[in-house]
Amino acid sequence: MPAFTAPDGTELAYQVMGEGEPLLCVPGGPMRASAYLGDLGGLSRHRRLIVLDLRGTGASGIPADPATYQCDRQVTDVEALRAHLGLERVDLLAHSAGGDLALLYAARHPRRVRTLTLVTARARALGVDFTEEHRREAAALRKGEPWFADANESYERIWAGSGTDVDWDAVAPFFYGRWDTAAQAHAASDVEQSNEEAAELYASPDAFDPVEARAVVAGWDARVLLLAGELDSGPLPRVAAAIAELFSAAETVVLPGAGHFPWLDDPRRFAETVTAFLDQGR
Repeated sequence: MPAFTAPDGTELAYQVMGEGEPLLCVPGGPMRASAYLGDLGGLSRHRRLIVLDLRGTGASGIPADPATYQCDRQVTDVEALRAHLGLERVDLLAHSAGGDLALLYAARHPRRVRTLTLVTARARALGVDFTEEHRREAAALRKGEPWFADANESYERIWAGSGTDVDWDAVAPFFYGRWDTAAQAHAASDVEQSNEEAAELYASPDAFDPVEARAVVAGWDARVLLLAGELDSGPLPRVAAAIAELFSAAETVVLPGAGHFPWLDDPRRFAETVTAFLDQGR
């Protein structure tokens, strides 16, 4: 895998897939190796995907200072990658917890971002996050699923603070539109691909200044896409729409039947939706 050196000396790796205009992709997890993104449902057939392994994940090096796992500290990694690639401005895509990092990058370097695609992404950087009530609302949509009863009992234990690793495994189906063999294999790779120590530090409260970030994006002229899954709870489609309202030029698209990983649930529609958004105005 190609690599570059972050300002603090940490070696960071990235994957390159496909041809065409570059699309810089930031994974979530938080702090999950970028392999889980695959080629984003065939999006690599339309764009050259440049997929970053965040520090301490995948093929990237472990930093000397664990405090640099905090997502605001990783903004310099994204900027170093942009400079390494020689790109004046970037089309930036982020998934899940990667949304926080992408939003912090956009707030700090607004003129470096041409478009921002937030895929079922968190927005704690803007003061918005999912809640237990959101989880319950989305879970209720899955009552007809054969796995619902056991998974929901595990959810209740997690919310009560007594959840175990077994319970976390049991609630995995809630994050996928279809709990088929592909989804099960994808979920099974989560622990192996994730840096748990880094994940605990990633979203430290002092990483965010929502007032400042909202002020920046409110006057930002870049186009923004909020892509939500109909069955996802983080964020719910209506929460994604509320996040979109914080930008001057943002749109929300809800993928029917999709969960938190919409490129797995409906690859064709996912790739077409993102490509159509990126192609606007070119």
